[in-house]
Formats: sequence, structure tokens, C-alpha cells
Amino acid sequence: MSFKNEKLCERIEELLKVVDDATPLTDKNMVELEIISLLVAEYEEKYHPIELPTLIEMVRERMSEMKLSQKDLAELLGVSPPRISEYLNGKSEPTLKVARQMYRKLDIDPEILLG
Repeated sequence: MSFKNEKLCERIEELLKVVDDATPLTDKNMVELEIISLLVAEYEEKYHPIELPTLIEMVRERMSEMKLSQKDLAELLGVSPPRISEYLNGKSEPTLKVARQMYRKLDIDPEILLG
């Protein structure tokens, strides 16, 4: 983050102390907050975009969150444990049917599944 952006973020913090949900959208502080927030968001998106996690990263994350072993995941998705191992080691890609199950059972974003 640049020095200028740091100053803008500091100003956002100051403005957040004086505006709330009841503040009219026409209030000068609310207008300033909106403009600065948009500028910072555009800058961050352009120069520091947040990359989507890979499918392997997401599957591992969901396994951890749901406390699933590879065997448990295989049963949940209706595939063999060796096939899960292949997916997690990047040796093969899930079929469309398995990807659909990952979406439904693991709540993995389709953009990541199709990535």
C-alpha cells in the first residue's frame, strides 16, 4: 500500500467515527467516505487483487473445516479414496459430476471449480 493510500485509509477510519447508518447520504462526511472508499477499493483491486484459491486449496480447507479425512470425502462425493488422492495431488481433475458434488456438498464456488 502506498503512502497516499495509507493516508486515505486513515481518513476512512476518521470518517467512520462520525458517520453511521442514520447519517444522510447527502451529508458531507458520508459523501467523502463514499468517494474515498471507492478510490481505495479501485486501487486495491487494480494493484493488489485478491486471487481466488485453487481447487486443491479449497478442498483441503473444506476438509479441515468439516473435519473430513480423504476417505470421508470420498464417501461424501461418491468416488474412491485413490481418486481423491489424485485430485489433492493435482494428478487429475474432477469430472463434471464430481465438481457438481463439490459445489453441493462442500459449498465450493463454481468459479473455483471451473477455474
